[in-house]
Amino acid sequence: MATEPPPSLFELDDAARPLADRLRPATLDDVVGQHHLLGSDGPIGRMVARHQLVSIILWGPPGSGKTTIARLLAARTDLVFEPLSATFSGVADLRKVFHAARRRREVGQGTLLFVDEIHRFNRAQQDSFLPYVEDGTIVLVGATTENPSFELNGALLSRCQVLVLKRLDEQALGTLVTRAERLTGRALPVDAEARAALLALADGDGRYVLNMTQQLLALPDTESPLGTAGLAEVVQKRAPLYDKTQESHYNLISALHKSMRGSDPDAALYWLARMLDGGEDPLYIARRLVRFANEDIAIADPQAIHQALAAWDVYERLGSPEGELAIAQAVVYLATAPKSIAVYRGFNAAVKAAKQTGSLAPPLHILNAPTSLMKNLGYGKEYQYDPDAQDGFSGASYFPDGMERRTFYEPTEHGYERHIRDRLTRWAQLRARRQRPPAPEGPSDPLPPEGTSA
Repeated sequence: MATEPPPSLFELDDAARPLADRLRPATLDDVVGQHHLLGSDGPIGRMVARHQLVSIILWGPPGSGKTTIARLLAARTDLVFEPLSATFSGVADLRKVFHAARRRREVGQGTLLFVDEIHRFNRAQQDSFLPYVEDGTIVLVGATTENPSFELNGALLSRCQVLVLKRLDEQALGTLVTRAERLTGRALPVDAEARAALLALADGDGRYVLNMTQQLLALPDTESPLGTAGLAEVVQKRAPLYDKTQESHYNLISALHKSMRGSDPDAALYWLARMLDGGEDPLYIARRLVRFANEDIAIADPQAIHQALAAWDVYERLGSPEGELAIAQAVVYLATAPKSIAVYRGFNAAVKAAKQTGSLAPPLHILNAPTSLMKNLGYGKEYQYDPDAQDGFSGASYFPDGMERRTFYEPTEHGYERHIRDRLTRWAQLRARRQRPPAPEGPSDPLPPEGTSA
């Protein structure tokens, strides 16, 4: 006997239910913004076509459709839908679900266990899923807003496919608003500019835009639609999606860091503003600027570190919001400064060499000899005092005896390092000349004047 198709999402209505629930999609085709997963060539689309699900983790921002997709997957694959929230559930709840799933399996019925906020389960609770996922007692669908790499056990991740849901774009959010207008038979009482502002306020969250739409549709009829100012009076500004302890924190500081490294002051100011607007501690940003000045600029612009430290100092003296301008000034300075990681690379290479060479002693000629015994042993013998040497450079070796000279620091042609490169080139020529055996009498090879390259 043929089964009747599910009713359209616009045929069922209950004014007492929240608009977001009344508009919950009845089929996977009704889900907006996630075609890369649900389309015929997407991973979920292929699983549904085969009528065979594997355990998955749905990772995405709030209001992107994680719960809805899980419900529809259970319906499309004839699995019993068992929902749990990691916020309110514990081991006892899990045991009940696993027991019921095992009983169903004995009579040929499968179970889709949906765990919302799965990252809130501790490691031991996550481990409890493993045997039931492995033997097929349950198909696990976990939902999380946090990076699974940081929050979930490696053992659990290895048994699940991680699928990333996208933040809903303006087109997808606009579709939801249009559906709400069709369902209620009312047009949103806002002008075009306010409608665009509403979508921007939603910040990719479908549930939020429908909740705000419900508030607007509940307003009494007016002769003229609301503008952006009227919209602001009705709906409160949405707090930015930013958690100082989770992945968004690291994503935004990475974006700021890489924008400065890429010499893009405009993008750097944008990410700085995003972090401050999200409630980030400005002193954390100031500390990162100091690190950036050392790591990515260094001697290419010796003033960079002073600018970063000054911004830190100014903020500590003035606080917010005045001190934030000093941080912004430092961000622009660092973004527009010449870049070099030559010191960073050189230090890392030196650390590696130090570990490889062990405890080689310094050469005797550069050691102090405060006692007669040390003098007799050759400490400080034939030491050359560079300031008194010709050209202020002796060319002596300062590496351990038996260790060949190594080059760790290789300055770039950027900024002030260009002058350092010229200086090192001249010193290398002097060193090579003074360490070679004496030549027969005759004219010597002239050296280029200081400040020029060979």
